[in-house]
Amino acid sequence: MTQSSAPDLHGLIIVDKPPFLTSHDVVSRIRRLTGIKRVGHAGTLDPFATGVVVVAVGRATRLLQYVQDTDKHYLAHVVLGAETDSADVDGAVVARQVPETWPDEAAILQVLAAFIGDVEQVPPIYSAIKVGGQPLYRRARAGLDVQAPTRTVTIRSIDLVVYDPPDLVLSIHCGKGTYVRSIARDSGSALGTHAYCHGLRRKATGQFAIDQSWTIEELFELDPLEHWHRIALHPDFAVHQLRVVVLSRQQTNAWYHGQSFAIETQATDRPEFVRIYCPDGYFAGIGQIDQAGSVKSKLVFDVREESEFK
Repeated sequence: MTQSSAPDLHGLIIVDKPPFLTSHDVVSRIRRLTGIKRVGHAGTLDPFATGVVVVAVGRATRLLQYVQDTDKHYLAHVVLGAETDSADVDGAVVARQVPETWPDEAAILQVLAAFIGDVEQVPPIYSAIKVGGQPLYRRARAGLDVQAPTRTVTIRSIDLVVYDPPDLVLSIHCGKGTYVRSIARDSGSALGTHAYCHGLRRKATGQFAIDQSWTIEELFELDPLEHWHRIALHPDFAVHQLRVVVLSRQQTNAWYHGQSFAIETQATDRPEFVRIYCPDGYFAGIGQIDQAGSVKSKLVFDVREESEFK
C-alpha cells in the first residue's frame, strides 16, 4: 500500500514487541503496514525487552501524551552476582561478586520494600534520557564521561514471584519514567552484591494489557483496511480514565467555534479534564472544566475525522 493511496485510518494498536526490535522499529513496521506516515508510540521499551507498546496511527497520535503518563506493569527476570554497564543482559559485564551464601527470601523482601513509594532513582547510563540535548546512550557509546541525573519516580509495588538463586522474578507496578534496570542494579547493591536485568516483559501500559496485543507477524497477515476494526482501538480509549460529558447541539456548535460554555456539573476543588462527545456519540475531544463549571477545549477532534469507527 503506497502513501498516496493510504486510507485515512486512525486509532490505537497494542503491539507485543518481540526482543531485539526497538520501539522505533515497531513504529516503522506499522507505517509500512498501514501506508500512513503519522505513527507514534506511547513509551520506549528497551530492545532486549518484550511486551506492550501502544502505537497510535493518524490523528490518534494527538492523544499519546495521555497514554505516556499512565502506570506500567512489568515482569522482570533479575540475576544476582554480576553487573553490566547497561544494567541489562545486552551490556558488558563490569563486575562480579558471588557471595558465599545467597541472601534469603526475607532479606530480598526487605530490600524490595525499601523501593516502594516516591523514590530517587539514577537511570542507567545507556538510556534515552537527554542531558544537554543529547541522549545519555550516545555519550556512553562515544566513550564520554556520563553522569545520569537523579530523578524521582513512583514505584507502587514489587512482588517476588520466584526466587531461585541467583535468579529473581519480580512483578513490578510503577509510574512513568521508572527504569526497571535501575531497580535490578540497585537491589543487587542493597543486598551486598551485584545484579542486572536479564529479561523484561511489559504486561500493561495503563489500561492496555498484553492480552489485547498483536504480534508483528499477526498484523502483517491482515489487510489493515479490511480489518481495521479488529486491529485498532478507537482513539478515545487513550483517555478512558476521564469522565464523559455529552454536549447539546448548541454546546457542540460553541465547542467547534472555540467558545467556552457552562455545563451542569458537580463542583470541584480544581480544574478537571473530561472526554467530550457530540449528541450523536462522536468523540469531539478533551475539555477542561473549571471550578465554576465552564468548559474550555484542550484538544478538538472533528467528527468527520473518525468516520471509519461509525
